[in-house]
Order: sequence, then C-alpha cells, then structure tokens
Amino acid sequence: MSAIAGIYHLNDEPINLEHGNRMMKELEKYPADDIQTWHNDKVFLGCHAQWITPESVGEKLPYYDHERKLAITADAIIDNRDELFERLQVDKRKRKDITDSELILLSYHKWGEDSPKYLIGDFAFMIWDERNQQFFGARDPSGYRTLYYFKNSNYITFCTTIEPLFSMSFIQKQLNENYFAEFLAITGMIDTVDARMTPFKNIAQVPPFHSISIGRNKLCLNRYGTFTPNEKIRFNSDEEYVEAFQEVFQKAVNSRLRTFRGIGSQLSGGLDSGAVVGFAAKVLKKENKTLHTFSYIPPKDFVDFTHKQLMPDERPFIKKTVEYIGGISDHYYDFEGRSSYSEIDDYLDVMEMPYKFAENSFWLRGIFEKAHEKGIGILLNGDKGNSTISWGSALDYYAVLLKRLKWIQLVKELHQYSMKTGGARFRLLPHIVRKGFPIINQMTARDSEEEPPTLISPELAERTDVFSKLKEYGIDHSGWLTSKNIYDQRKIVFEDLCTWNSGSTFNAKLSLRYKLWKRDPTNDLRVVRYCFSVPEEQFVQNGLDRALIRRATENVLPEQIRLNQRVWGIQGADWLHRMVPNWNMLIEEIKELIKNKSVVGFFNEEVINSALIKSEKGPRIESMSDPDYRILMRSVIVYRLIKKYFERG
Repeated sequence: MSAIAGIYHLNDEPINLEHGNRMMKELEKYPADDIQTWHNDKVFLGCHAQWITPESVGEKLPYYDHERKLAITADAIIDNRDELFERLQVDKRKRKDITDSELILLSYHKWGEDSPKYLIGDFAFMIWDERNQQFFGARDPSGYRTLYYFKNSNYITFCTTIEPLFSMSFIQKQLNENYFAEFLAITGMIDTVDARMTPFKNIAQVPPFHSISIGRNKLCLNRYGTFTPNEKIRFNSDEEYVEAFQEVFQKAVNSRLRTFRGIGSQLSGGLDSGAVVGFAAKVLKKENKTLHTFSYIPPKDFVDFTHKQLMPDERPFIKKTVEYIGGISDHYYDFEGRSSYSEIDDYLDVMEMPYKFAENSFWLRGIFEKAHEKGIGILLNGDKGNSTISWGSALDYYAVLLKRLKWIQLVKELHQYSMKTGGARFRLLPHIVRKGFPIINQMTARDSEEEPPTLISPELAERTDVFSKLKEYGIDHSGWLTSKNIYDQRKIVFEDLCTWNSGSTFNAKLSLRYKLWKRDPTNDLRVVRYCFSVPEEQFVQNGLDRALIRRATENVLPEQIRLNQRVWGIQGADWLHRMVPNWNMLIEEIKELIKNKSVVGFFNEEVINSALIKSEKGPRIESMSDPDYRILMRSVIVYRLIKKYFERG
C-alpha cells in the first residue's frame, strides 16, 4: 500500500525536482516503510510506501523497466496473481518474488490499455510509457484506492491525496460550486453524481472502474468494465449453487489474507461479517494464525430504546460466532467520549471533502485506530454483503411471485416464512401487494406527504441547474433514486459510480493514515459477478430470506446466527446519546454559520432555521433518524470544510 505522486511536463520544460520533492514532503504525515522517487527529463514519479504483503517488503517503487521502457508507481494489491501468472506465462521459479506493481507492468506490456480488465484487487497506478510518450493509469472497480490529478496546458500532476497538489505553485485552491451544489441537493447518502468531481475546482479524480491516458494533446478517461454480467448461471441443483458460491467466496477471502502482519476483521452479530470471519478463520487455523476481530458496542450508560427486534449491542450474537468458529481473539470497544461531533475536524483532515456518514463516524475511525494498535495489516469486513452474498429480501421476492401469478409457490413460501419468523401466514400480504404494485401506493398516498427538505439554497440550485443534472442520473427532487424497485436499486449501486465515492475515499485515506488495508471479500469482483448471475430463487427459498449465504455457512456459523430471522443488529443507535455533551456546541456553531454571510448563501436558511428551532431544547435520543438532526450535522461538516480550505487568510 502506498501514496503515489507524479508530474509530467507537457511543454518539454525540464522537470523541477523541487516540485516533486514538495509533494513527497506533504505525504510525510503518513507512516512509511520506504520513500523513493524516479525521474527523467520531463517526468517525476514518487512512492510513499507502506509494506503490507510479503512481496511488497523492500519493493522498488517507482520501478523502471529498462527492457520495456516503462516506469510505474503503484498503490496496489492484486488478488488474481496466479491467474495472471498463467496468462502472462511467467516462469514458475520467479513468481514468488514478483511484486504486484511488476505484475501490473507486465500486464500493460501485453494488453496495453486493456490491461485493467484483467486485474482483480484494489489498485491505483500510473505508468510512464517512454516509447509512446504517454501516461497510462487506472483505478480499481470500487475505487478503494484514490487518484487525483490536475492538468493545464503545461503540466499534469497526480497524487493519492489532494493537499500535496497544492504544494505546486501553479495550482490554486478554488471552490468547486458544482460539487457543493450536488452534495447539498442530494438528501441521501450519495455525495455527488459526477464521480470525477472534488470540492476543488481544478482538481479532478479518476472515477472507479476507469483508466486514464495522458499525452501531450490528450487526456482520456475510459470505463474498462462493469460489475454485472448479462447472463444467469443455470445449475442442475440447489447444492451446486451453494458449492460454486463457497468456492468463489473462499478464493476471495484467501486472496485477502496476504500479509506478513496481523490479520483482523470487523465483526457484528450478523451474516456478512460472520461469513467473512468464518471462511478466513478456517484458513488461518491451518497456519496456526490468530484472527483478531474488532466490534463496536454502545457505552455503558446507553439505555436501549429500540424495538425488541433490533439489537444495538450485538455482543451476545458476536460471542456465539467467536466461540463456534474458534481461533479468534475478539475485541470490543465502546469508544467512550467520542461522538459524531468530536470527529469532524479529524475526518475532514483525512477525507479532504465533506461526508454524510456522520452517525457512524466515531466507531468507523475507532476500529481503524484499535486495529493499528494491534499491529494489523489487513482488516477484513463485509460492507457490501447486503447486495452480494446475503442478498435476498423475502417480501420483494414474494411480490415478484405475486406479479407472475405463481400463487401455489407464494402460499407455500408464506407458510414457511411465517413458521420461521412468527406470526400469521398471510399477515404480510398487504405489504407484498404494495411492493408488487407500487401504483397502489401512489393512489393511496396522502397528497400532503412532504418530500424531505434539501440543504441547498434555491439561488445555488438555480445557478448550477443542479436538479436537472440529478434527474439525468435518476435522482429525483428529494435527492433519492427515483427507482423504488429494490432489484433496480441493487444494480444501480454497482453500476452507477457515484455510489462508491464517499465510502471508498474513507477506506483509502484511513488505511493510509493507520498503515493497514481495509478489504472486503463480499465486494470481490468475482463474488459480485457470481451473485448477480445466480437466479433470484436461490436467494429466497423455503421461507428463508438471504437463503444462499444461510445455506453456504452451514457448519461455518452457529445455527442461532445462520438461521436468525427475528432479530437484527443496528449500528449507531447511540449516536445522539453520545452527542449530548456536545449539543450546545453544535447549536452555537449552527448559529455562527447563519451569521457567516460568505458561507450561508450555499444553504437553505429556512431549512436550517427550522431544524435549529426544533433542536435548541436538546436532542431526543430515541429519534436517531430524525432528518433535522442530520441537517445540522451535514451543515456543520460543510461549513467547517469551507472554512478550512477557502477562508484562510
């Protein structure tokens, strides 16, 4: 894992090494095992390396291949090494010592600009092709590694993070009004729909699943692949689907265990992280290695206000998983004294952009910190599992059966589902009808039903025409995806690049700060494509929702976890409870924002004032999903970012 940087002079001026050294100096705030640079007359490359995999120890990066006239700097872990070795016909005696960056370079030499199509893993890299006098680079499908760049008529410069680019005298900090318009207009968790944008007008990013080609007279961004296959897999039996899944998922987990340092995993009481831990521990036990698990729990003084089917403190389920699997050292943290408010400045330093996951921010960073203290190099998680390995909403599938007039199968499923979850067999039928025929919802909805308020000022919205742009991307005036069909939304999550920006940026930059790599086997490209190619009846059957992973984890997870359909973990239920000591400071900062004439013009003052009046008496702890509280937090986050970067004297 590395932070990479580079400069290319388009006007044939010789490289000013001081420019490159300034960028590398800016990266010194991150821990490093090695720092190296390479340059010729008009190209500078740098690498601020953190060694994670065995092959990365002592790796020469940037690396220049004299035979092929190619230079590379890379921030990468490649997971399909064995497959690439075979395709590239690499001598078996040399494979163990070949680094991931060399493997990328060999791939580029063979396949040219098609090379990213053959790579599976988390990566951002740039290659200087001396013969063709061009740069070529790429970012992995999910954007788990970041890559920013600046271009004018004379220079191209790029870096893993944004701030080092501003050490260049020819790059000025300028606020990107279009970025903030999209961020404030979208009420959901998507930050912007344009995956190239950053908060800075002249700084762009390579989007996920894209390559970049840079020559003297060109800069081209090209999408090189997709997550979702067009065809479904057809096996002869249910067991074959499970066996094929187990094989591809085990391969995804195994390829993410490559480290000479400690291996950890986030662990909740559910199926996704439990499956990751179960499949990983099975391998590690054979190697006499311990898997460390990291779990967040509410503080001791938190009073549970949630429904009986929800579980803010998942320790009882987590401990059952740990005891059943074995070979695990489990760790639990309540992060006492931390809150969403106390984390803002630190997150803005790391993210270099605003964010929308404030409610969970205190424990997300806390897990990184604790894993770093334990010497962890790889931190596994199951973040994308709900859309891949544990896909399968029973009610939505039953709505499909209803629409297809498969009455006998539907009645059978409802009977089995009620036996497993409790309650009358047909109690869910009205919900299923509404899901199957959404026009009924529209006909019965109250005319007075209000859309969630947006934070953007009407003036900024009109000036940027932001809502027209959102409409083109399938996001309505309320800031939510217009498609209410869960199957369409699932596909959108993987195919619309805007859904990856914030979470991927957070993972990449916190990884860099804490010198560990957060990795998600549930989002492995091979796993995603397999899960999308499986027929829907494999995900819901015999009264089981999320049926594929439940069947695949037999003898991997305890039955109480594997077959649980009655209780769900809920993370972040205590976020307002933690905010109580900071609440007055939050209110005062909102009042300060309203008085700041140079900033308040971005915001809808009426919406902020309404939320402020409601909140001045203090938070209602049980109202964790109240949009007014979210409005206050997002307003302060954007306010502080603007002050941090654009209001300095």
